[in-house]
Amino acid sequence: MLRVLAVTNMYPTLRFPSAGIFIEQQIEGLRRIGLNVDVLVINRSEGGMRSYFTVGAELQKCLKRFQPDMVHVMYGGVLAEEVTRVVKNRPTVVSFCGSDLLGERLSGPLRRFISKGGVIASYIAARRAVGVVVKSQNLKEALPATVDRSKVRIIPNGIDLERFRPLNQMDCCNKLGWNPNKFHVLFTTSSGDPCKRQDLALAAIEAANRSGVNAEMHTLRGVPHEEVPIWLNGSDAVLLTSLHEGSPNIIKEALACDVPVVSVDVGDVRERISGIEGCYIALPNSDDLGAKLCLVRARGERIAGRERVRHLSLEETALKLKHFYHECVGCND
Repeated sequence: MLRVLAVTNMYPTLRFPSAGIFIEQQIEGLRRIGLNVDVLVINRSEGGMRSYFTVGAELQKCLKRFQPDMVHVMYGGVLAEEVTRVVKNRPTVVSFCGSDLLGERLSGPLRRFISKGGVIASYIAARRAVGVVVKSQNLKEALPATVDRSKVRIIPNGIDLERFRPLNQMDCCNKLGWNPNKFHVLFTTSSGDPCKRQDLALAAIEAANRSGVNAEMHTLRGVPHEEVPIWLNGSDAVLLTSLHEGSPNIIKEALACDVPVVSVDVGDVRERISGIEGCYIALPNSDDLGAKLCLVRARGERIAGRERVRHLSLEETALKLKHFYHECVGCND
């Protein structure tokens, strides 16, 4: 049985139960298909940058105790650079998810400076690693030319199709206390990240309402993951206005619930919704986003999205990772 040490700086805790849910799910998928996965969590959310000072010592302890066949760093930046520097006698794989390669162009000056340093650290880690996983084509293109493309795989995060499935919309609205006469638009953000462009989303809602949609925006933030399907199924549409993304899970989860999507052309969203009637790519301005919400309102139906994401189940994604792991272990022999 392949033994994998997963290293991450994002993972659910009692204080931050929604942090790194996608990583926790990915690990769950790997364990479901029989891999022996141990997890080293570097608690950046609570310890800040100081948490990186002990990475080397903590990593060495885990390597000695668990004796993994390989190490998978499930985010880029400073953590990935440190892990790929410390681990010498077994293959390393690094996953890049978004800002770790694209930066944070809408943040304040200090945060942009720190983010730029993280991107440089990602470049170094990508060159050192035996294998590189990116979530979308735009992230692959963001890798520097010095990274060998033969060791890069595009493997989006999987989703839990048992949890994310169509539910009765009225029942969900009743549970959430939402007005049944409103057109409910779900917008997801994380800690007020300016990259999500919430102001643009609000302006799109205003534009739609000027056309008589009677829309109300609900911000998905800090909601326990087990309750997210209720929020999705209570919604008439999911709205995404981000400046940049990798492979946003909320879009795949919406499709699994047959909920319409209106999004700017970002990450792999165009690929995900292409050909699905009732889903729309909009220009990054409030008028066009509002117009696309009007189209969803006029259509008034759920979409046929679930079949389009069946290949992105936790198990299918885990199997792709497992195959890549074996390639990387073989390359290191």
